[in-house]
Parts: sequence; C-alpha cells; structure tokens
Amino acid sequence: MDVTMRVNGFEHRLLLDPRVTLLDALRERIGLTGAKKGCDHGQCGACTVLVDGRRVLACLTLAAQAEGRDVTTVEGLASPDGALHPMQQAFIDHDAFQCGYCTPGQIMSAIGCVEEGHAETAADIREYMSGNLCRCAAYPNIVAAVEQAKPQMAGG
Repeated sequence: MDVTMRVNGFEHRLLLDPRVTLLDALRERIGLTGAKKGCDHGQCGACTVLVDGRRVLACLTLAAQAEGRDVTTVEGLASPDGALHPMQQAFIDHDAFQCGYCTPGQIMSAIGCVEEGHAETAADIREYMSGNLCRCAAYPNIVAAVEQAKPQMAGG
C-alpha cells in the first residue's frame, strides 16, 4: 500500500506491506534509527515517537495509521541551527541517561508528558513516564530533567 506521512517536517511516500509497523518504516525505510526496537511488544517505551503531537509506541502502530499525519522522532527535535530542544538539553544537564538505549524514547515521552499537562509534580512525572523503562535506573535524573525543561517548553 502507498503510505504518505510527514516525518520531522519532510514528506515521505512509501510503498509498504500493510503489516509494517511505524517503527520498522522509520528505521528500515526512512533511515531514522533514533526510535529503538527494545521489546517489540509495547512494554518498554524505547520506540516512543510523537504522532500529531501525541505519544505513540511505534512498535505497536502500523505505518498505515500514520497516513497523512505528522510524525516526530528524536532526530527532528533540534532546530536547524543545531540548538537542542529544551528536553534534550535538560537530559544532558541532569545526566538523565547512562547506556543511552532508552534515551530517545524517554525524551519523546517526556515531551509528550509535559505537553499533555502531566508534569505538575514529580509524582505525576513518574506516573506518566512509567511506560518508559530504563534498565540503568536513571529515573531520578529523568524526573529532574523533565522538571527543568517544562518551563522552557512553555516559553519561559
């Protein structure tokens, strides 16, 4: 089937088997490998991307479901001049990663958490980020990063 989606501001028209996941289309057809294939069962969050601004698990989403929609991956966060998104910078500032495998999904989920209004307290952040697992246990630093980035994302 023909699938057209806008990924990080660029339109991509792909001819895909209807069973291809968004994760596989992003990684294998478009060449964006930021979203990771962790469990491939929707349990770890390593594949989290934003579709029309909402968090989705790309391993459980068919590419066909992204037809005509805006997909944002970690590769699309930095500005054209190379300035990092506030959440990316906050993850660096708070050392909110160790091995880094889960980091793209954590960052995308953290952005979604803030934009959905679920980052009012540290407890809220922990709850609404609970679908993203970190085997290295950088959770306190991730919460601190979200708390730092939230006001910057709101413009002040």
